[in-house]
Amino acid sequence: MNKTNKFSPEVRERAVRLVQEHRGEYPSLWAAVESIAPKIGCVPQTLLEWVKRAEVDRGERDGLTTAEMQRIKELEREVKELRRANEILRTASAFFAQAELDRKLKS
Repeated sequence: MNKTNKFSPEVRERAVRLVQEHRGEYPSLWAAVESIAPKIGCVPQTLLEWVKRAEVDRGERDGLTTAEMQRIKELEREVKELRRANEILRTASAFFAQAELDRKLKS
């Protein structure tokens, strides 16, 4: 699942900054997001996710930071690779053990 990002990190940062700067002018966060999202060219839900992610990264909201999520992804990828390598080694070990038994029986 490879998603492409339509918006550059700079545009995302600018949009989040706009929401933060103008948040007090609106009755709710959602109202601010709904007002600013069309100006950026994205849907409000996307902008809201960016704002929430920025708040988590700054420690203002509970959750895993972007860096922590990236590290978890890397570790999961490594675990998957190591499991695959272990399975290959297990299969090879069984193959060579069987070959050794067959060779001893023929002697």
